Amino acid sequence: DLYFDLALTSDREYRLRLGQSKVPFGWENLQSSSNRLMMDRDDAINSAAPNERDLGLAFYWAPAEIRKRFKTLVDSGLKGSGDYGVLGIGAFNGQSANKPEANDNRMVVGRLTYPFLLDSGQFFELGAQAYGQEFVVTSFTAGVGGERRQRDARAALSAIWYPQPFGLQAEWTAGVGPAYDAAVDAIMNRHLSGGYVAAMWRHVSEDAGSVIPFVRYQWFDGGKKHELDARYHEVRDWELGVEWQPIPAFELTAQYTVSDRLTRD
Repeated sequence: DLYFDLALTSDREYRLRLGQSKVPFGWENLQSSSNRLMMDRDDAINSAAPNERDLGLAFYWAPAEIRKRFKTLVDSGLKGSGDYGVLGIGAFNGQSANKPEANDNRMVVGRLTYPFLLDSGQFFELGAQAYGQEFVVTSFTAGVGGERRQRDARAALSAIWYPQPFGLQAEWTAGVGPAYDAAVDAIMNRHLSGGYVAAMWRHVSEDAGSVIPFVRYQWFDGGKKHELDARYHEVRDWELGVEWQPIPAFELTAQYTVSDRLTRD
C-alpha cells in the first residue's frame, strides 16, 4: 500500500484516497489477512482484483457512528473488514497492483455496504458491489488466438452474520471476462460465476482466549485474467479448520482442505 487520505470534512465522514490501495470490491477482499479466518481468500471474488490492490482514486463516505461500528467489528475480534465506507466509488488502472497500465481505460468500481446492529447486540452486514472495464491480457502462450483486449465486468453480493457466537459468511459473484477456451485454443470473453459459504463458532474465555472453529465451501467457474492465457478454472473446495488466539499478538490457525480443481490454458 502507498496512499494518502484527504478528509473533506472535520468528522472524516467524506474522504478521498489517492494511491495504491485496496479495490473496494468484495468483503473478504477488503478484510485484512490478520482478521481472516481461512488461510487464503476465495477464488471467485479474489480473481476480480488479485493482490486486492491497484493504483487509483477512491471516494468513501460513512456517517461517524457507522465508522465507529466498522472499527468495533475489527477491534472486538469479530473479524470485520475495516472502514471502506458505507459507499465507496473508485477509478483504478485495472491491471492490478505493481502492473504497468496497458491501456487508457479505467476500472470503475462501486460498493455499498451497511453493518446493522440489532437490538440483541448482533451485528449483520449486507453489501453489493460492481465494476466494469476493458482489461488487457498481457500473459499468453505464442499461438493462442483471441483478442487481448476483453470486456471485464462483474457484480457481487456479500452477507455476514458476525460470530456472536455463531457466524455465517457468504459471497457470490457473476459476470464476464477473458478466459481460455480449449475448444478453439483462444482467449474468449466468457461468463464466470462463483462464491463461498462459511460457518464458524467463536468462543472466548479468560484462560484460552479466542477459539474459532470454521468450515467453508467455495466454487468458481471462469477465467483468471491475470494468469497465463487467462487460465480457465473449475474449483470445488471444502475447508475445515480452527483459529486460536490466546493473546492479541499471537494467532495460530490449522486448516484441512479438500480440493477438486481443473484448469485449462
